[in-house]
Amino acid sequence: MSATVAHPPTTADPLDPTQRAALQRRTERVLAGGQVVGAAALASAVTVGAFVIQGILGQETPWVGLATATVTTGTGFMSQFLSGVMQRRGRRRGLELGYGLAAVGGLIGALGAEWNVLPLFLAGLFLFGNGQAANLLARYAATDLAAPDERGRAMSRIVFASSFGAVLGPVMIGPAEHAGREWFGLGDYTGPWLVSSLFFTLAMVNTTLRLRPDPLLVSGGARGTPSGARRPPLAAVLRATWRRRQGRLALVAMIVSQATMVAVMAMTPVHLKLHGHEGVSPFVVSIHVAGMYAFSPLVGRFSDRRGRLAAIRLGAALLVGATLVAALSGDIEQLLFPSLWLLGLGWNFGLIGGSSLLVDATPTDERVAVQGSADLLMSLSGGLAGFSAGFIHRAVGFHVLSTVATLAAGLLLVLASDTVRRVATRAPRAASSPTDGTDLDAVPTPVIAR
Repeated sequence: MSATVAHPPTTADPLDPTQRAALQRRTERVLAGGQVVGAAALASAVTVGAFVIQGILGQETPWVGLATATVTTGTGFMSQFLSGVMQRRGRRRGLELGYGLAAVGGLIGALGAEWNVLPLFLAGLFLFGNGQAANLLARYAATDLAAPDERGRAMSRIVFASSFGAVLGPVMIGPAEHAGREWFGLGDYTGPWLVSSLFFTLAMVNTTLRLRPDPLLVSGGARGTPSGARRPPLAAVLRATWRRRQGRLALVAMIVSQATMVAVMAMTPVHLKLHGHEGVSPFVVSIHVAGMYAFSPLVGRFSDRRGRLAAIRLGAALLVGATLVAALSGDIEQLLFPSLWLLGLGWNFGLIGGSSLLVDATPTDERVAVQGSADLLMSLSGGLAGFSAGFIHRAVGFHVLSTVATLAAGLLLVLASDTVRRVATRAPRAASSPTDGTDLDAVPTPVIAR
């Protein structure tokens, strides 16, 4: 005798389109909730990180970028570690571990800030980078169950959710400082780190309780991919990705977008202060954050409809324009408003276009490893850019720093345009003969056949 028993989908259960769509919507809601809380934690704590460094090393120290660089370096290395956990045990285990380690890092950072112990503070910041790593990897989790022509939009919804946290985080700094000082007798900058630790704890609980079933395990079952496949070495993953033209472009797009954005954005408040415009810095940064996140749904729709290459090329063009205006701004602070807005928008196009292209261009059983490796390179490049930007600015000025960023964005624009040209010339042949997936299809087509 046999009976049909309803049960949740597992790695052995292929989903019909209705089930897949319902699970995809639920997954996006859970990921977006974690993204809001995680982004708020990052924004509230990292904002005061430079002030803690100044309090320990002195107000005139050139090492103010050390806080951002340490968090970003932690993000890069932990992206690789967390993606390995995800490949073995699924998205939920990787995300909850990332948020949990970030909560511990927030507590350690709070102790370092309270006791003015720089090594302890930096150790906390490195672990704190797990939160940013989890938030970045969450955008890939949104694509696990998405249809190929919906991946850009799925990813953009998660990035868009970060905008609410990015706004909430800085707003919480004042109340967190007041509560820590008045209620517990703590230093000014200790409270925000404790609040950030609490936020990451909430993100971990949200993921642990609600991200069920695991989208990566379900999608792996639908494609017949073993979820416990052994993770290849980093060098092998990067070599395999670099050999594919689309993988190479995706990596360059993500790295250049992150590095140019971080370098110029990090030094803009310093530049404004030197020219006596410190009061407008919060407004310029707000415009920049709006460019980074607020238009994500439109960017994702553009990427799906017009193609990943078109998104990357437009993002590179926006970055060239943004950094060029920054280089020419001098002491005219009004020019930095459109410059920083375009900088954020160009980053958004580069991130979503590059990340979506990376997913499209990678076989299913290699995706998680490739995603972690790509985020490692992207985060380390951003960390290096943020760390070196202070020294470059101090040595040769904001205009030279912005010009270097213009050259980097220009190289990305040339590479993207050349790839578009090559794809356009190959389109007639691709239409008449099958492709093995080593080259891109026509530019407007968002899906890469393998």
